[in-house]
Formats: sequence, structure tokens, C-alpha cells
Amino acid sequence: MHRPIACLAFLALACSNAPRRANTVILASGADLQSANPLLTTHSLARQVQRYALLVTLVRYDSTLTPIPYLARAWGWSPDSATITLRIFTGLSWHDGAPTTARDAAWTLEAARDPVTGYPRQNDLAALVSATAPDDSTLVLRFSAPVPRLPDVLTDLAMLPSHLLDTVPRAELRRAPWNQSPVGNGPFRFVAHEANRRWIFTANPDFPAALGGPPRLERFVVAVVDEPTTKLAALTSGELDLAGINPAHAEFVRTNPRLRVLDYPLLYSYTLLFNTRRPPFQELTVRRALDQAIDRRAIVDGVLFGFGTPATSPVPPPLADGKTGGREDGRVDSLRTRGLEFEMLTVGSGEAALEQMLQSQLAGIGVRVVIRQLELSTYLERVERPPHDFDAAVMGISGDLALGHLARLVALAGLRPDGGGEKLVDQIRDSVPAAFLYHARGVQGINRRVQGIHMDLRGELVTLSQWWVKDSDR
Repeated sequence: MHRPIACLAFLALACSNAPRRANTVILASGADLQSANPLLTTHSLARQVQRYALLVTLVRYDSTLTPIPYLARAWGWSPDSATITLRIFTGLSWHDGAPTTARDAAWTLEAARDPVTGYPRQNDLAALVSATAPDDSTLVLRFSAPVPRLPDVLTDLAMLPSHLLDTVPRAELRRAPWNQSPVGNGPFRFVAHEANRRWIFTANPDFPAALGGPPRLERFVVAVVDEPTTKLAALTSGELDLAGINPAHAEFVRTNPRLRVLDYPLLYSYTLLFNTRRPPFQELTVRRALDQAIDRRAIVDGVLFGFGTPATSPVPPPLADGKTGGREDGRVDSLRTRGLEFEMLTVGSGEAALEQMLQSQLAGIGVRVVIRQLELSTYLERVERPPHDFDAAVMGISGDLALGHLARLVALAGLRPDGGGEKLVDQIRDSVPAAFLYHARGVQGINRRVQGIHMDLRGELVTLSQWWVKDSDR
């Protein structure tokens, strides 16, 4: 969707100059946030809004990726390491005034481990036998086998209000009205959502000091801007405060004295996902031939201007210690590919530089690729939900420390995930459900009026509650 550059209409005050916005920060997203419900969301920015703005998780990672207390103030293990007991903070209220209790956490985890719900990381909870709340401040998690460490999923899955959702059948959670008009308990309250335009949040003045206290911003807005040049124009004009930018534009942004460029590591990889349910991708030889025909270095240099790492493995560089799983290089068997044709789905609009480069590279082995650009919700409907109506799809996939994201990728391709962790890495190497293209680095253009920003493997919004505006009176 193309939006006029002169005024993106994020807010009534968005077309005025930045100082008049005072303590409001506007951040661009390339697509709508999909849903406020963490049980259903795969969109990376949406998941961050859930765990850093609207809701809270049981635990968090510090900057060294060590789990630290958050809603769970402490935890302990049973002698056999198969049960974790967590002490839940009792001074937090939902934004409708109801108390947040261990029952909310138990309900959320039970819903997440139920296959009917469709939680994207359900495989990470396969060993969870039960989540119970003996009282308001105690959560007990029982596993089928000893757990070597605190499960990573507890840092990612934000807790939900059971008193508002426990009457909704789990199979119907995707259609719950709460998803588009959520009641949270985090440092920001939901104000409004205009589909494919914006999400508006305001500071929660009652957020407890024990969990970080109220945010320094008064208002936080996620504006949907899917066209890169429109996003760049809005950033340079001051209509946007933060925007992920095309790496090709980084030097241009640096020349603007009101802006700065921040690049940072991500657990985020781009793949070309193959649908093994339909030809020609039912044949491993075809999938392997396409995988071998892709020049990753050319993509990183030509599309990303070096802001990324060619993917020789499905494991992002920060997690690659001892987990190679490298793809097999060799001569491409063009006899298996010549004359093939398939449709490649992607999200967005515009020039689609990555997709065009893939199209050109695969043409070199006799494959005709038809690029089909879709709006995010349509893309997700075709790729993620039965009957999985796609041939191949360019997909950005947000990673996690336990490599659980790889199980979801394998399942979307139509294969059964084989275990977790390194087993998944080996399965992807052997069965090639997707061609991993590159592991991304984040590149953000930021208005210097916004301070306190730090971005790392935990995400762009990890310090959101500490952001502040230089020209604000607050």
C-alpha cells in the first residue's frame, strides 16, 4: 500500500514538527502487528510489543543473556530437576484493575502447550506435563524429564489475562476480540488499533517499581509503513522517530544531523521456504539443487550492503558455537531443474530486490520464478494455515536461544520436526525444507530527540520503558 509522503497521518499531530509531539515516539513497522496475542503471533515486532510494552513475561534476559527475575521473582528446582516452582509477584494489576496472579501464568502455559491453540513454539513445551497455581503467588511447572536449564520460552511468551480469555475455546482464540483490543498489564496500555495503519499505546502510571516502574514516554505509536522510500522520507522529515531502513540508505541517513544510524545483531534469518507437500518440492534433489544454486554472498553484498552474514547454516552467528550443520556445496544438477516453474510468495510492495536476485540466480539453472507480493495477513493465511496454499515463500524467521524456531520452519515446509536443537540443524541439512539465505543485522534510523535506546539480540524494544525525549518537559 503506497502512502503519500507529505503526511502519513500516524496521529493528528504527526504532521507537525517533532518538538510538538513532545513525549510521543513513533516507530515504523513494515507490516501490521498481526495480533496482540502472544499465543498466536510470529511477527517479530509484535512479539516485542507484547513482552516489552503491553504484557510481561515470567523472566527476562539481561544483556549477557542470563535469565533474571521479572514477573517470577524467584524460582527453585526439585531434587530430580523435573519440577520448577516459581514465586509470582503479586503487586501487578491488569489494566482493567484485576490482579495478575499465578493462575494467569498457568492458564497461558496450558493453552500454549495445547496443540489446538496453535502456539508457534508449542514444540518447546513438549516436555511440559502441567502448569498449576496452588495459590496466587505460586506457579509449579512439571516436566516429563529433568530440565537442564530454565526454558527459553519463559522469556519469550508473555502472560495473558485468564479472567478475560478462559471462556474462549482454545481453537477459537485466533478470533477472540481481545486480540485486537487487548487488556494488558505491562508498562504501556493499549489505546487504539487502526488496521494496517497504527497501534497506539500510552504509559501505565501504575506499573510497579519492582518491575521497572512507569515508562518515561507518555505515548508510544507503531505506524505501519510498508514502502521503504516512504518510510525514509517520513524519517528524514521528522514524522517518524525510528524506522528500520534499507541498508542502501544508511549512509544517506548518516548525513542528516537530526538522525543517527544504529546497527545491531539479531537472531533473525531469511529463508526460501519450500512446500514439500506439492511438486516440484516433494523431491529432495530439486530442493537441494535450488539451495546450491543460490549465491548468498551476492545477496548480502548486493541487497544488504554487508549488513548481514551469508547463511552456511540455519544457526544465526551468535548461536553457532559448535552447531555447524552447513549446507552441502557441489555442482548443481540442472537436469533436475531445467524447465521448472513455481510461484514465490513474499510480504510487502515495491522493488523486491532480494526476490528479484533469487529469481535471476535460479533462472541460471533453468527455473522460472514468478514473484507474488502480498500483504502480511494474506501471506500468513496462505503459508501458515491449512491447506498451505503456496509453492515457495521468502520468510524472515525470528530466532531463539533454544533453536525452537527451526521446528516451526520444518513443520511449515510439511515435514515432521525431528527432536530439537542440534537434531533440527541436522534435519535441515539433510532434508533441505528451506534454503537459508542470510542472517540479518538490524539497521535503524533514529531521530536524535529520542534517547535511552539500546538494541541487541533481545530486540529493538528491550529498553522501551527507559526511552525519553530530549525536548520533553517530563
